[in-house]
Amino acid sequence: MAVMETAFDPAYGEAWNRRQVADALSMPSTHALVVDADGAIIAGDGTTTRAPAGFVLSRHVLDEEELLLIAVVPGCRRRGVGETLINHLFDAARGRGITRIYLEMRRGNPALHLYRKLGFTPIGERPNYYRMANGERIDAITFGCSI
Repeated sequence: MAVMETAFDPAYGEAWNRRQVADALSMPSTHALVVDADGAIIAGDGTTTRAPAGFVLSRHVLDEEELLLIAVVPGCRRRGVGETLINHLFDAARGRGITRIYLEMRRGNPALHLYRKLGFTPIGERPNYYRMANGERIDAITFGCSI
């Protein structure tokens, strides 16, 4: 939650609350990966003293997976942590028999360059899907990537 609170600009309303995260993680088809600033996976058993720098949350159905959330603390951005997270997700998803990963983002999200670099291509759009804190509406763009 500490990563979530620092990574998402409140103006966009993208962060999830503790309950939403807990509910998602209670489903067996939901997966989380947390990494430190070097991109090393942090065990979820509470035994590490390394600070989390980012996380990815996803869920799968059959041979498809949806990247629900990805977050990197501001001080670790543009250092490869986001790319490492997605590559860890690709590896874990392949191990689950996943062949395609989807994500949805708001138009104008600066992570667009990362998604395109890793092979995601736009496949759809939802006009006025997201509502910002000030009431403004922003389109959602859906991307897919074969892995």
